[in-house]
Amino acid sequence: MTALLVLADGTVCEGEPFGAATTQVGEVVFNTSMTGYQEIITDPSYRGQMVVMTAPHVGNTGINSEDVESRQPWLSGFVVRELSPLVSNWRADEDLHTYLARHGIPGISEVDTRALTRRIREHGSMPAALCTDGSKTVAELLRMARGWGGTEGRDLVREVTCRYPYRWEEASDPTWIAAPPPSSTSPHVVAYDFGVKYNILRRLTSHGCRVTVVPAHTSAADALALKPDGIFLSNGPGDPAGVPYAAEAVASLLQHDMPIFGICLGHQILGLALGGRTYKLKFGHHGGNQPVKDLTTGRVQITSQNHNYAVEAGSLPTYVEVTHVNLNDGTVEGLQVRGKPVFSVQYHPEASPGPHDADYLFNRFVRLMERR
Repeated sequence: MTALLVLADGTVCEGEPFGAATTQVGEVVFNTSMTGYQEIITDPSYRGQMVVMTAPHVGNTGINSEDVESRQPWLSGFVVRELSPLVSNWRADEDLHTYLARHGIPGISEVDTRALTRRIREHGSMPAALCTDGSKTVAELLRMARGWGGTEGRDLVREVTCRYPYRWEEASDPTWIAAPPPSSTSPHVVAYDFGVKYNILRRLTSHGCRVTVVPAHTSAADALALKPDGIFLSNGPGDPAGVPYAAEAVASLLQHDMPIFGICLGHQILGLALGGRTYKLKFGHHGGNQPVKDLTTGRVQITSQNHNYAVEAGSLPTYVEVTHVNLNDGTVEGLQVRGKPVFSVQYHPEASPGPHDADYLFNRFVRLMERR
């Protein structure tokens, strides 16, 4: 049976189906990471999107229960050049095809992912429909893609956030990443779950924090009632303008002398709470090789990123300082509030997958809480 991927501009890709036999619609983006496909497909930030992997060979390490980044895969579809027929990793519990099928996620292989990536770069991220069960024609899929509402203004966070608060206690395995300097105070962090990755929570715990995770709609008053030493704003999917309640809560939290650290969507929400604006990038940043310059030190970090929106630098008030910029396109990658223990970054210092260049930011957050 032939799988069909049809983009809203009329592009048709034929290939081999794998994963679930079904039809899905989503926004097509590409990811340039060479490894870590398991962490990518379980990142809640991909809710509403189909991911095209630029690495040509995917599936060879299978799936294991230790490396997932959330309770399930969230993406709408998975597009690869070649799906490995064999799993060659001693840690694997099952193969990629079985895992995606079990969670209802369709995949398509034998696609010219290089040509597809170039098309997205030239024309931008766009809706597409993927059919892997032979039930839809090209014309039907094209209508579905063009009729899809997209991610702009949509609240995807409510679809991925936790329902109730919970404590997180698992730390990172020191086999894979060196243990950070210990904290002498064990600060209590309230982490807003906008679609948080597990490795962020692991890094906070490894840095000595006691972590309470709360749903995205938690009010500032309810968060403060937990008596935190600091507030963490997590990554998550979609348009930050689609979650105005989050920016309202953060704006209230900013009135208190409370350390705040945001990552990815959390960085964008902080920007909105400070009075700034966000906008959609042409094709976003998705991968593990984005160069970011720290303007305070002049050092360059190679970073892991996954976002389609950015903070508009010129919209920020004068008391907010841009601290990091992307060296590929000059977009804002970090900010801090002068006179307050508040900062954020657009990229993912917890990596998973990706380099660990920016792990020091967790230590910075801990030190702010200790000083408070």
